[in-house]
Parts: sequence; C-alpha cells; structure tokens
Amino acid sequence: MSFKVLMAAAITALAGMVFVVSAGAGPLPDRLSDTGLFVEGSTSEVRAGVLSFTPQYPLWSDGAIKRRWIYLPPGTFIDASRPSAWEFPRGTRLWKEFRLERRVETRFIERLADGSWRYATYIWSEDGQDAVLASGEGIASLTLNGTEPRQYSIPSELDCRACHEGPAVPVLGFSALQLSSDRDPLAVHAESLRADDVDLRKLIERGLVRNLPTSLIKTPPRISAASPTERAALGYLHGNCGQCHTNSSDASVPVDLQLAQDVTDPASTEKVLQSLRSSSSQFRLPGTTAAVPLVSPGASHNSALLIRMRSRDASVQMPPLGTAIPDSEGLALIARWIDQDKNPSTSRE
Repeated sequence: MSFKVLMAAAITALAGMVFVVSAGAGPLPDRLSDTGLFVEGSTSEVRAGVLSFTPQYPLWSDGAIKRRWIYLPPGTFIDASRPSAWEFPRGTRLWKEFRLERRVETRFIERLADGSWRYATYIWSEDGQDAVLASGEGIASLTLNGTEPRQYSIPSELDCRACHEGPAVPVLGFSALQLSSDRDPLAVHAESLRADDVDLRKLIERGLVRNLPTSLIKTPPRISAASPTERAALGYLHGNCGQCHTNSSDASVPVDLQLAQDVTDPASTEKVLQSLRSSSSQFRLPGTTAAVPLVSPGASHNSALLIRMRSRDASVQMPPLGTAIPDSEGLALIARWIDQDKNPSTSRE
C-alpha cells in the first residue's frame, strides 16, 4: 500500500474520532501568555524551569526561524529505558515558536493526567503583544504583511495528530539522537546552540533524563555512515521523514519505508539503506507506465525520493503536510548524496 493511501486512511480515521480532554485538565488557555511559557506580564522572558533546546536535525518549515522549549513538572523526569521512545511525565509541556519577519505562531503540546496528549496553536498579533488560540480547524491561508507579503498555513488539530501520533512517542525533535552532543557539522539548517540550551549530557546531569543505557551516556549517539555527506543526508531524512516512515508497529502508520534511526541498533543505518534500496515505489512520471526507483544510484533526477521531496503537487509532495516551499538546501544535500556517494562508479558499497 502506498504512503499516500496510508496517510489518507490515517487522517480519515482521526477525523472520525472524538478527542476527549481529560477530566480536570481544563480548557486550553485563550492566550499563549497563560500557558506557562513566559514570566507573568511578559511575552518574551521565559519562565524559570522552562528549558530551551535545539535539535541537530531540524524539520524544514518553509524557512521559518524556530525556537523550542520544554517544561517538566518539579520532581519528575523522562524515563529513557526505551532510548528511541522516551516516556515523558504527566504535565510535560512543549512549545515551538515560528518566526518569519516576526513571530507568527507558537505550537503547544501537553501531556495530561491520564497520559493523553493535546495540541494547540497560538497565532501572534502583528504587534507581538500576545498570541491567541487558533481554532482546532486551523487556518488554510493567513496573510502575513511585511517586506515580502505571503500566505501562511496554520495546522489543524488533525494535522498535528497525523504527524505526532505516528511514532512511538508524540514528542518530535527531543530525543537522544536529536540532543546528542556529537552534533553533525553538515546538518542542513543546523542552528547554533544557545547558551541556555539543554542537550543530552545536561539533561542527564540534572537528573531530568534517567535510565538511558550506559553505552549512550559514554558515547553520545550519532548516525553511523560511510561519509560525512551520508551522515547528514540520513539525519535529514530522519528529522523530516522519520516521524512517519518509522519501524513503528502501528498499523495506521506507513511502514513500507524506514527512515527513522534507532540509536540502540548498530544495524540501524544499514536497515535504512536497505529500506531505500528495496522498498517498491508506486510513483510514475506523467505519461509513463514504469515506476520510478525510490533511489536510483548516481541519478538523483530519476529518484522518486528527490522528485517527491521537490514537488508541491498535493498528490505527489513529501512530506505531505507542513510545508509549501521546497527546501533547496535539503534537496541539494540529498541529490549530492545520491549522485556522488551512491554512484556505482565511485561508491565503495
């Protein structure tokens, strides 16, 4: 079954559900300033106990500059017994701010007392005074004024769930690999760590991440690869595609292609590469009947992976949600990897 069909089925299934807010959780605040991110009376000074972090393989979001924070209730910690599926305590909150010429939106997720998660988006006023809760239906086209006026899309709750609830844990970008101190210098759109950012080492030292296998503490996790370019390319696919193309056993999630890295599995990279080699592609160019190979070694122009990443045709685009502008730097990296590292005439494979 194709990814497109499986994604459509997953979204259809979600649309038929009734999402019940945990008793006692209370309604979502109408304003971002009431979610606990900022010091009272401020919309810029972050509250004590709220931690800033920066993943090494960020998700492409049409060029938006992002900031991210997490809050863990006092006395709690993240159980990392399953290193690729951390268990977050009840009361965990995360925020992700999107900025173009100004702050546009801040997305918020929270783990409730019954273990479920809820999702919300707050839209910033043009003057930056505060951000107000968006409808759960999202906004298909929000006009942003500025030196370069543009249209911007606010995700619906179903969009949030479609991406976040496919993996084993709905928190994306906050993991052993993403927070590793062994950061990839070639990671596309990598952001410099801020002085107040936490990484895996700091979280362990503070007792906020516990039960991580000793091997991952002694040797910070990294993607094993045959070259620096391959490491960055696989990291990009992990950060941008791995949330859906995972080895999850959830039947509603596409499993025909594995792009998520497992930091506990020494063979993880080979499994990803094997998946790219062996997964059948259903994609066909207009006017043709033969399926285009997912990855055609040495020929990125004939690789469905790159063609679909480049397209913004709704029936072709990958990822299918969250972006309206192709990522030129990400495309260049994947093309370089296919054309050079995977070229049969030069590859050592």
